[in-house]
Amino acid sequence: MTKRFVLVAGNIGAGKSSLTERLGERLGWLTEYESVSDNPYLADFYQDMAAWAFHLQIFFLGHRAEQHLELARAPQSAIIDRSIYEDAEIFARAALHLGTVTERDYRTYRQVFDLVVGNLPSPDLLLFLKAPVEVLLERIRARGREIESGITADYLQLLDQYYDEWLANFDLCPVLTIPSDDLDFVHKPGHLEIVIQRMQDKLAGKEQIEFPED
Repeated sequence: MTKRFVLVAGNIGAGKSSLTERLGERLGWLTEYESVSDNPYLADFYQDMAAWAFHLQIFFLGHRAEQHLELARAPQSAIIDRSIYEDAEIFARAALHLGTVTERDYRTYRQVFDLVVGNLPSPDLLLFLKAPVEVLLERIRARGREIESGITADYLQLLDQYYDEWLANFDLCPVLTIPSDDLDFVHKPGHLEIVIQRMQDKLAGKEQIEFPED
């Protein structure tokens, strides 16, 4: 069986961790997740973004590069919750736009980022989970993480804009966009099978069929 290395991308609350977990269980793949509970900067960042944004970006850069290399080199197929590329193309850009990192710090971060990712193996597939901002906000509130209590619709909309701009020029591997507001791959096994079939088709270079609405 061909080894596959897949990344899961998407806005906050899009369902990345849930999909990563279920694909890993269903396919027997290695999984890695975004560092949340053991992240030494995340809580401070949400309390004072200007003071901790640069620190958080550097932490994520090292953490995700380590994950990326480990799973890309693993002998079996693997999937990661959130890609290293989003750090720069989405969250660092948002920090610069919001003024929580300075232009000087942003340039320094991008220089290091470009050096790091320039030496990383390319993934075989990027799964992009897409959902309306109002759905994302509802999910964030429902899971009730204190560190996410300050996330606003405006912030999610900004991230959404950056995702669209990033993916318009992303060419490291094929991209499969998954409407995570329509597909309930957590509670409906049939929806998970649809995602797996679309993944297989995309990896095989077959013409894509629209996801069914339910």
